[in-house]
Amino acid sequence: MKTNLAPALAGATGMAFVGGSVAVSGFLAGAPSLTVQSLRYAVACLLLVLFARVTRQRLVRPRRTEWLWLAGVVVTGMVVFNVALVQGSRHAEPAVLGVAVACVPLLLAVAGPLLEGQAPARRLIVAALVVTAGAALVQGFGRTDGTGLVWALVTFACEAGFTLLAVPVLGRHGPLGVSAHSTWMAAVAFGIGGLVGEGPAAVLRLRPDDVLAGIYLAVAVTAVAFVLWYTCVQRLGSARAGLLTGIAPVSAAVVGVAAGGPMPGPAVWLGVAVVAAGLAMGISPSGRHPSDDPSLWTVRIEDAAEPAIR
Repeated sequence: MKTNLAPALAGATGMAFVGGSVAVSGFLAGAPSLTVQSLRYAVACLLLVLFARVTRQRLVRPRRTEWLWLAGVVVTGMVVFNVALVQGSRHAEPAVLGVAVACVPLLLAVAGPLLEGQAPARRLIVAALVVTAGAALVQGFGRTDGTGLVWALVTFACEAGFTLLAVPVLGRHGPLGVSAHSTWMAAVAFGIGGLVGEGPAAVLRLRPDDVLAGIYLAVAVTAVAFVLWYTCVQRLGSARAGLLTGIAPVSAAVVGVAAGGPMPGPAVWLGVAVVAAGLAMGISPSGRHPSDDPSLWTVRIEDAAEPAIR
């Protein structure tokens, strides 16, 4: 258990920040979203670079196909993901998109090990099913039309891509390097979109609430959460780390109550208990298959990165 505890806590903390961002993002409803996103990622990148300098960690330049993997992380996990949330919310209730994201643990439990060069572990698949069911209970089930369902599927795929596409480059760049490179690339992508779609003067339309919300997103949800999450993925593997995405909806529910919302109903509390049971089943090392050893996950992540950097 000691082997898994630290990276599991890192991933759980990162997902808690992500879940808490739901309430904070509400303050940005009337803000120029592309401009805010660009500034958010630019500030996060600056903080990550400063942290690397202070801790004397070297950030290496991507090479060859590493650019493609990092671009994939940015395009799927940041750009298209945010577009899907905005467009999907016009055709589906938030719970529909939330349930789509809640299904990510199951995909990571199957696709993650295959990408890392090993067979999926049966116990992790069962644990992912449990976590997904619990997260769905926490989120609730909303109404949607056909277009909303398509955007929900896009959201699901993009959330998985944010983790899976980072696996081949974690070995050489580490969590800090992947986070730093993906944030500056996202800042450029959103910056171009903001200039074209919102105009150069969009930054002047930001209100104090927009700035404060953007700072929280830049520091906690991006600079800190990205590094914590990728540290968890590198140490535990994407399959086991994927279980921790079930914490995000639980965190969102807790923050909602703290922000003055109503107390959750029995279904939400049941969902929280189910998520906890799934996490205990998947994170606990008891009875694990030898291929589930976290030290082997790290080695195989690095091995998987080798073909991409030669």
